[in-house]
Amino acid sequence: MVTEIAYLSVIFAISFTMFFSSAYAEPTVSIIMEKTTYQYCEKLFYTIEVSEVTGDPAIIHIKDESGKGSSAIPIAITDLQNPIPSLIPFEADIFPLGKYFIDVQYSGATTSAKFELIDSDSICIPELIKPIMANWLSGNISDGFLLDALQKYVDTQLFNIPFEINEKNVYEIKIPEWVKNIGYWWLEGIISDDDFSNAMNNLLERNIIGFTIEMKNEI
Repeated sequence: MVTEIAYLSVIFAISFTMFFSSAYAEPTVSIIMEKTTYQYCEKLFYTIEVSEVTGDPAIIHIKDESGKGSSAIPIAITDLQNPIPSLIPFEADIFPLGKYFIDVQYSGATTSAKFELIDSDSICIPELIKPIMANWLSGNISDGFLLDALQKYVDTQLFNIPFEINEKNVYEIKIPEWVKNIGYWWLEGIISDDDFSNAMNNLLERNIIGFTIEMKNEI
């Protein structure tokens, strides 16, 4: 009888210890990188993996080799694996080449990962063009103002606008209405930066986009 009681006590003690340990174990967090090397025009993608969903957000900091980094970025953790896609591609004017570090804090646990941004010949359209494009598609800005933005902010290797745009001629530039389909496809990510720029350059070379008023007068 004494032996049986002792045996039950041992089982109870082990069960209690296991329950107590699992109930008060600190959650764990890790970062799964899609890849560790990126080039300009690519978008950062990684997954935050946690051992349990506590209701707390993950707090993310991204910094470069010098220690300069972003402010705290709270990310809702709703599953054990949480994909984190960047909405903005790496641009040469914003992100210098080199190593970067991702630090994550979650419910008392911390982890980090690193990736490297390497040199490439990739050139992309800056993100600031997207709201300008959206305004053009909505009719809030003129055709000339769209081309003016492309001429000022996009690398000339992507867009070759064969004329200068100024305050005197900006309203004389005309883009056919159907070209908005191409702008919409680019804005929605259906076609790439290269596809969009090639299509627009082709239309510029063929004078389908340009000073239509002056052309009509010459004819």
